[in-house]
Amino acid sequence: MYEKNLPSTPQEWKKWKTEKKEKHRKWKEDKLIKKLEKQLAQKEEERIVNELKQKQNNLVQSIGRSYTISIALPGSILDNAQSPELRTYLAGQIARAAVIFSVDEIVIFDETGSTVRNKDGDVLVPLQASSNADIQLARILQYLECPQYLRKQLFPQHKDLKYAGLLNPLDSPHHMRAEQECLYREGVVLDKPVKPGKGSFVNIGLKLECQIDKHLQAGLRVTVQLKSTHSESKKLKGRVVSPSAPREEAGLYWGYNVRLANSLGSVFTQSPYKEGYDVMIGTSESGSDGDDFEFESKFKHLLVVFGGVQGLESSLESDQHLKVDEPSLLFDHYLNTCPGQGSRTIRTEEALLVTLSILRQQIYDIHEKVPEPFNDGPIKTALSGKPR
Repeated sequence: MYEKNLPSTPQEWKKWKTEKKEKHRKWKEDKLIKKLEKQLAQKEEERIVNELKQKQNNLVQSIGRSYTISIALPGSILDNAQSPELRTYLAGQIARAAVIFSVDEIVIFDETGSTVRNKDGDVLVPLQASSNADIQLARILQYLECPQYLRKQLFPQHKDLKYAGLLNPLDSPHHMRAEQECLYREGVVLDKPVKPGKGSFVNIGLKLECQIDKHLQAGLRVTVQLKSTHSESKKLKGRVVSPSAPREEAGLYWGYNVRLANSLGSVFTQSPYKEGYDVMIGTSESGSDGDDFEFESKFKHLLVVFGGVQGLESSLESDQHLKVDEPSLLFDHYLNTCPGQGSRTIRTEEALLVTLSILRQQIYDIHEKVPEPFNDGPIKTALSGKPR
């Protein structure tokens, strides 16, 4: 189509061409300016994103905890209890001590078992089952670690748990009440139909169910990171994260795992960590003075092993595949954490408290990190990404 009102004289044509060239030049300049502004906006957005990521990484490094603490003890300690009620109470003492000192893993080993290897020297799982005491202790520890609102779904009635309701609650950070706001919660996947491409629904101890980002098998226990706190939204959505995420990213203690080992040797060879335990401590009255102990450097995974009534010496004798004569040779450090004891014997549950009390400050000093006292404040602030 032709433009209307075209010039009719040479002067008007010259003026019209000049104006058109000027408009075209201005259009090109505007286009170039918009392009540059868009590039600058993208660079500014990238800079802001990188700054936020850096702040998040710094926050994780400042409040997160990368190291773990594991303890190992024989399940046979329950055999010293004189009634089912006392057996259960003893297991409760172990659980309380572990939570108080932020233990991440409890290994229950059979001190009468033996590590089995094949011709190539690889460790095999023995055919014989663990003793009843080992299984009972592990079951009670798992029951107590589980948040109360999930226990009915995850733990059917069992004789080992008959008196567990009488035990003192652990009251650890992941045992949250409905009114507590937190971006992390423990949950169990519900057997509830979902639309194609949508994630499963999870019971996380609130009135509202949470829909996660994956479709998982019903009855599975998961750790969920909510996209918003439950007071901010009528619909709860979240994503499944590793159970270690609250500890690593927010510095919160998130309970312990329980592992059964068929012998003393299996405590070391079946570590859940790829690199194994980099610092291993054995406890015995024949060890060196624990009051003089200091960690040489930072560790990733600490393991502290306790013996039963007969000590670690008896556990070593029962494991024929451990080719050492003294239990001290199995460990980096072999400590007597209560020298000059007034009693002829120290019970395992007592040794646990004494030893972890001594190591506690050493652990904080070597990692230059002292955890804040547990209260509702760190739950709401640390997990929301705000500095404390």
